[in-house]
Amino acid sequence: MNDNEATLKDVFLTIRDYKNELKRKLVLIISIVILFSLIGYIYSINQEDKYVATLSFIVEGDEDGFNLSSLGGMASQFGLDFGGGGSSSFSQQNVIELLKSRKIVEESLKKEYTISGKRYSLLEHYIINNNIIEDSSEIKFDGIYNDSITNIVWIQIIDDKLEVLYQNDEANILNLNYSSVSSQFAKYFTESLIDEMSGMYSSYQTERTRFSLNNLKSRSDSVFSELQKSERNLARIKDRNTRVITASGRLDEIRYMREVQVLNAMYLELIKNTEIVKMSLLNETPIIQIVDTPILPLSTVKRSFIFWVIIFSFLGFSIISFIIIIRKLVKDTLNEEEVLEKFD
Repeated sequence: MNDNEATLKDVFLTIRDYKNELKRKLVLIISIVILFSLIGYIYSINQEDKYVATLSFIVEGDEDGFNLSSLGGMASQFGLDFGGGGSSSFSQQNVIELLKSRKIVEESLKKEYTISGKRYSLLEHYIINNNIIEDSSEIKFDGIYNDSITNIVWIQIIDDKLEVLYQNDEANILNLNYSSVSSQFAKYFTESLIDEMSGMYSSYQTERTRFSLNNLKSRSDSVFSELQKSERNLARIKDRNTRVITASGRLDEIRYMREVQVLNAMYLELIKNTEIVKMSLLNETPIIQIVDTPILPLSTVKRSFIFWVIIFSFLGFSIISFIIIIRKLVKDTLNEEEVLEKFD
């Protein structure tokens, strides 16, 4: 018990010593805090205004879409495989990640817009606005951008400029937020980004249906060609058998009539299925519905100078206090060692 009381007493004495040391250095601490607050003020007035463009959208599911498996029985007769409906690989979480993917961002940056009276690609606008390189022509090689530059731009965008968040916990509406020193760039980039994402998403979701549609068109064209050929053959046989009817001629006529009937039935069924698949394709697009688009002028997100003064003042106080405490700790440790050496 005595040892515990002694230890607790030592702790309180140590705390009091450090507190007294900070009081003795109060003038120094205040000076450092004032210096850092001035740095914070200078930093705040040199900060550029940043604009935030917000685009809201909804990712549609394919649960109610048309199921191509209903055509599987007829399709199998023609050597076609429709499978079963669209893929659900593009969940909302996947869409969020794909919006930040390098491919989507780079394709969006390739689009050209007129900003501040000058027409460049969004990539060139970004490079100029963010002072990545003074002359944007230095990064081009026959119109193709240097991969290292585009990679730097992509990393900067997804690290601290681009956000994709749910609007709230109850709704499935997503907000695409992008901050930039240029309000026009922020608006155009968000719109370009969602266009690229929507195109890729729609193309992927309808890929199987479009493949089936192309196969149906190709097969129907082939059957129609065979049907026309059989009809011509039937017409020639009928013309030849007009005056003289032989058993072999009659047999050929029956054979071509049967062939025309079969091909005609196949062609009509293929045309019907083609129209059904076309309707399915229409039902599957568009996939991404835009709710709200950014409208100029955009709101700014610049912090007030008071915020930065407080942050820097606290930072200055923490740094100088830490230095004073460490300095006293080292000093006390050296003094204890000197005392022990004397006793030894």
